[in-house]
Amino acid sequence: MTDLDYEAFEATPVASDPFTHIVVENFVRPAVLSDVVRGLPKLDRGGSFPIGSLRLGPDAQALMKELEGPRFRSAVSRKFDLDLVGAPTMVTLRGASREKDGRIHCDSHTKRVTILLYLNPETEAWARREGCLRLLRGPDDIEDYAVEVPPVNGTLLVFPNGPTTWHGHKQFVGTRYVIQLNYMTTDATARSEMRRHKVSAFVKRLTMAS
Repeated sequence: MTDLDYEAFEATPVASDPFTHIVVENFVRPAVLSDVVRGLPKLDRGGSFPIGSLRLGPDAQALMKELEGPRFRSAVSRKFDLDLVGAPTMVTLRGASREKDGRIHCDSHTKRVTILLYLNPETEAWARREGCLRLLRGPDDIEDYAVEVPPVNGTLLVFPNGPTTWHGHKQFVGTRYVIQLNYMTTDATARSEMRRHKVSAFVKRLTMAS
């Protein structure tokens, strides 16, 4: 059982600037974070890999199971007053950030809720604000942000997706582990997106093995 700080999650108020979200530092408690990180695969290629396509250590597997489980779903549902019963999940892992990553965007409308869990140690790069996710007031300026989230120490970010949930980060090239969990809509477009991720991961595995 992964030791997640549900008490801190429940105690964290929902913020509204620049859009509805919560940030919970040390959601993965420090006592278990190093064991989780040890169980992550080395990902030299950019892009998102579906969890089912990766070989994970036992503590990393336990974390993924907990995130997809009923307790976490219920906590998110209560926090944002959302009905997530039956909402399919899509869980991916990124381990490498490229020059082109971090561009300002909103997530696909097929993603009802976006959950990002950061699993990196603190480094000078994060202190220089490289690769720190910014919640933005608009689509045009990476400096016009209300909140900046360093991708470290089991920090959790959750926000319901929408047409103005602009986010991005300044360029960073290197190792940057982040788990992304999405509660999806149930329409055909969402199912197509989940299939696309699976096919993309299969192609990446073939390329890495060649």
